[in-house]
Amino acid sequence: MIGFIVFGLVVGVIARLLVPGRQRLGLGMTLLLGLVGSVIGGVVANALGTGDIWELNVIGSLVAIAAAVVLITIGERTSALRTRTR
Repeated sequence: MIGFIVFGLVVGVIARLLVPGRQRLGLGMTLLLGLVGSVIGGVVANALGTGDIWELNVIGSLVAIAAAVVLITIGERTSALRTRTR
């Protein structure tokens, strides 16, 4: 479980580095989005037959990072829209 949390944080940090610009996300949100991305990566890797959901593998890791990048981008745009409407 601790390894999953640490990997989720690493995925979140890498994803934030890949998203251009400055993100207004805290450590908790980075961790949460990294964890969600990790689960998505595990599900996709499992569907492709390359590993289990909770198993660390290359394809799952790459999909996890890509999913976290998408989630961070969506989160930033949603946050920007909420800020603009206030």
